[in-house]
Amino acid sequence: MNRLVAIETDASGVRRHLAKRVDADSDKGCHVLNPHFRAKEPLTPAAVLVPLVERDEGTTVILTKRTDKLKDHPGQISFPGGRVDPGDEGPISTALRETEEEIGIAPERIEVLGRLDTYLTATGFSVTPVVGRVQTPFQMVPDPFEVAEVFEVPLRFLLDPANHLREERWFGDLQWFAYAMPYANYRIWGVTAGMIRNFYEILLSPYGSATGDEKS
Repeated sequence: MNRLVAIETDASGVRRHLAKRVDADSDKGCHVLNPHFRAKEPLTPAAVLVPLVERDEGTTVILTKRTDKLKDHPGQISFPGGRVDPGDEGPISTALRETEEEIGIAPERIEVLGRLDTYLTATGFSVTPVVGRVQTPFQMVPDPFEVAEVFEVPLRFLLDPANHLREERWFGDLQWFAYAMPYANYRIWGVTAGMIRNFYEILLSPYGSATGDEKS
């Protein structure tokens, strides 16, 4: 049976699931698939926006390809976002500010629906993923220094567990696993894919909490 049929992908359904969450303060990240993972201390607070767009053909997700000039995660597929600045009022403020700076969508065009689990990365970041609906029509103006490309992926593709591949890598004597979700010519991998998997688990559960599938 295809588990995708139980998932609501419209903005109102997403909002309901995020509002019902019972594990909002939990954190996920490399340790979910890799029990030996230990986050670097001190962790750097950061936030990203998971931008949903309701198109006639279905909900899509905006993703960016980072330029090779960046220090952190160059060339990778990611959500718009970055480090929390001292002037930010919280993770939502950070996610909205970074989205405007990176791809030119103003905060007033984004309706915040909720947040996913805090995500710990191997590079020492504690990332809060904020889910938001982008009001159409909108125009994107990518920052040429940070963003090489902006594209949209159908949300139903990203939430289909058949597209959630687990990849294995070795670093020295340690075996590491990460999620990968290849789409067209794009390789959605690592942190971004892990957040999408968490999104899938939250929407799958009738109580808005993770199913625990990642821990198997």
